[in-house]
Amino acid sequence: MRAVYLFLFIFLPFLSIGQQNLLPISSYYKDQLFAKQQQGQNTYLQYSGSLFLPCAESQFNLHAYIRDSSVQYYDFTEHLFKKHLIEIKGDGYYVTLSPNFNLGLGKDLSDTNSARLFNNTRGFTIEGDILEKFSFSTALYENQNRFTLYENEYYSSIGERYPQSDSSYLTQNAIIPGAARTKPFKVGAFDYAYAIGNLVFKPNKRLLISAGNNAQFVGMGYRSLLLSDNSVPAIYLRADGNITDKLTYTVLRSKQFNVLRRPNFSTVEPYFETKLFSSHFIHYRLNDKLNVGVFEGSYWNVGDSISQQKVRGAYYIPLPFVGSAIENDHQQVNILAGLQASYTLHASIRFYGQLALSNWDTKSIGSQLGVRYYEILGLSNSMLQIEYNNVPKRLYLSDNSRLNYSAYNLPSAHPKGNGFQEYIVRFNYTKKRFYGDVKSILYQLKNYESANLIASNSSITPSSGQIYHQQLELGYRFNKRMNLELFLQHRYRSSSLAGEINTYAFMFGLRTGLINHYDDF
Repeated sequence: MRAVYLFLFIFLPFLSIGQQNLLPISSYYKDQLFAKQQQGQNTYLQYSGSLFLPCAESQFNLHAYIRDSSVQYYDFTEHLFKKHLIEIKGDGYYVTLSPNFNLGLGKDLSDTNSARLFNNTRGFTIEGDILEKFSFSTALYENQNRFTLYENEYYSSIGERYPQSDSSYLTQNAIIPGAARTKPFKVGAFDYAYAIGNLVFKPNKRLLISAGNNAQFVGMGYRSLLLSDNSVPAIYLRADGNITDKLTYTVLRSKQFNVLRRPNFSTVEPYFETKLFSSHFIHYRLNDKLNVGVFEGSYWNVGDSISQQKVRGAYYIPLPFVGSAIENDHQQVNILAGLQASYTLHASIRFYGQLALSNWDTKSIGSQLGVRYYEILGLSNSMLQIEYNNVPKRLYLSDNSRLNYSAYNLPSAHPKGNGFQEYIVRFNYTKKRFYGDVKSILYQLKNYESANLIASNSSITPSSGQIYHQQLELGYRFNKRMNLELFLQHRYRSSSLAGEINTYAFMFGLRTGLINHYDDF
């Protein structure tokens, strides 16, 4: 949090109002962000161009494009369908408060113990704009959940590691992607809480500075091979600069962890192993159709379970590839380099892709190719997304396992980690407030090693086979601002891997969908 306090100390005295808050990066909002806008209005890619998310409302006011224009005659329905629960506006400030929740019940038919699935998430989101240049947000989530069998097994397998006297590690307390580590709750369920928040400052029209505890995402795909919101939100400091109307540059610094407990400690419980993350992203809009970007993401060594070391000075250099080139030691820094591109074939059709390679090893290159097709054959409020991802076996691994491209024992890019091919088809359609969402995913695994990005996993038996996910969701979306929706969901998962059984799960409930929690691994 030192970066946040420093940010406040430097900039608060100069605050002189505007909408700078960051947009959610859940799949629903990303689908709207890249959609065809109304005639005569620019799309996000034409207006801003940067694909390092989240973006700020001042960069692209998505809520203005997806606002509910219905006429409501009662305060209750006005807030239910169009506004936040509480809105306070005065001279130079605007503050909102809304509840966060995911209340659901379901059944995993493959669970022979007849245990009921449930989601019990409660919390709140507070956002505020102060004067023209400063915004803030904070959100709290308190959770009790029981997941399907395959989710339970995976979340438990990546839990925090406690060192043992024989140099092995004992695994306890599961970790939930996009959320936090847990403690046991009832039978086969988890209890956990987490908070996210941001401070955003826009000193001029070309510079945006943000700090806080949040997830990041690079690209316009359903997945990202460069940086995604799969892991646990992390403390960060970020600057986005519009060098010209077409050229943007993003610099990010973040403090992250391997969830390995240190063996020697004098506190109530041992600390986790720390590592630092740096990222640079240069994005150029050649024209209204073609965008290209260059990405660098690096993990930096600041010690292991026994010792600590000072931060390398090259870590602070705010230029892509310069700091890592100066260091030039794979025991001290792990580099992921990447390319991002998108091409608008038609107002409704957008192609996109990514390339990724680790430590300039051209024998191991990850690739993504996808297309978003909006208003399919003239069908309003529809989207078809087709995406292919290929991730080689060693793409995110480092010579120093402490610096694998992961955080909080979770992959920092694709949720599946290394060693697979993935085929994704997504389709969604909205009619008034009713919606339908279909998702199909096929994995082809060859010598796949589950959880091999965790530093303590030295030997894992590889496996080969196929995993297939099919999800159908129908619902009613009350409020677009908070993505408040009543939903009915069916999930089917089949696996040819040894020891895994097929999953047939049903869930219904009411939720505010602002954060992605990937369960399609």
